[in-house]
Amino acid sequence: MITLTTTEALAAFCAEAAKTAYVTVDTEFLRERTYYSKLCLLQLAYRGDGRTDAVLVDPLADGLDLAPLYALFRDPDTVKVFHAARQDLEIFAIEGNTIPTPLFDTQVAAMVAGFGEQAGYETLARRIAKAQIDKSSRFTDWSRRPLSDAQKAYALDDVTHLRDVYEYLAAELDRSGRAAWVEEELDVLRDPDTYRTHPREAWRRLKMRNPSPRYIGIARELAAFREDYAQRNDVPRTRVFKDDALLELVAMKPRTADDLSKARLLLREGRKGPIADGILAAVDRGLSLDKADLPAPPDQRARDQINGALADLLRVLLKAKAEQAGVASKLIASASDLDDIASGKRDGDWSHGWRREVFGEDALRLCEGRIALACKGRDVRIVGL
Repeated sequence: MITLTTTEALAAFCAEAAKTAYVTVDTEFLRERTYYSKLCLLQLAYRGDGRTDAVLVDPLADGLDLAPLYALFRDPDTVKVFHAARQDLEIFAIEGNTIPTPLFDTQVAAMVAGFGEQAGYETLARRIAKAQIDKSSRFTDWSRRPLSDAQKAYALDDVTHLRDVYEYLAAELDRSGRAAWVEEELDVLRDPDTYRTHPREAWRRLKMRNPSPRYIGIARELAAFREDYAQRNDVPRTRVFKDDALLELVAMKPRTADDLSKARLLLREGRKGPIADGILAAVDRGLSLDKADLPAPPDQRARDQINGALADLLRVLLKAKAEQAGVASKLIASASDLDDIASGKRDGDWSHGWRREVFGEDALRLCEGRIALACKGRDVRIVGL
């Protein structure tokens, strides 16, 4: 089990990998105490048997520069293969300003190829590569050195079996003609904006029940302060204050340090110093906003706008079409999408590209009364009207 600790050794491996059709990639990182993920280990492999042509890269080694890796990531002739790539790609997008291309995500490919909605790596390794993954090192603190042989073996397994998984899924997509479906799904992962959190948009993640524009305005200012503070100080946003504390602050509208002292859910660190100052300034900004500058409430469907019977029929249709196509249903449309359709909306991801072909067109026909659903045993059939 080779561990690369110098830039020269990494460059030599990447030069060899660039001569091959693909390289499999995985990372181990920590994020519990920071805003940004701390990269602790890299695993790389190209075509070979067992742990042949596979290496570990120690990004914590003194003097190691990942520039050769980023050059490989930009090489258009070598496919970069990940499983559940989003968190890995976020690290490379932020630390190296690089998103690997061409890109292949075996989790996405597996959902398109009929492996269901929970296409975990262990499941794919077992079903495709006939491999058993040793889980004993799953909860390793990857920042600690030295790593044991068991930890290194566990990490390498994440890229060695991935070679067999990739080759199988790539061939299956070519056979079924669905490679373009996966490419369409990967557009989001290839978009650099996917990995940027803009403080002024952070409020959209909050769960607010039918709030007023003024309420949202204060929440937006508090969420923006929290996000900016967390990014600048590289601490988790929950270390600044949690969502429930943020909503408590919106309701309280504190104007002084004494007001802050009455907040039940605010951490001790938030009652003084820069966090306290930031909270009071954010509340003041929210209260001072002109009506024209207040954010519009999110588009929330009233429950009475949703045709419940139609939503139920759409769920049956989605399940039937997903099974017929051999595609995970959640990849086609979400429960929220179905409620959107049942409330009269006619646009969304489900209405474009391959999703429209598999499900969207029939969903619209069902809404317009042009088809009906008939059941016989376990089979659901579409009947034209």
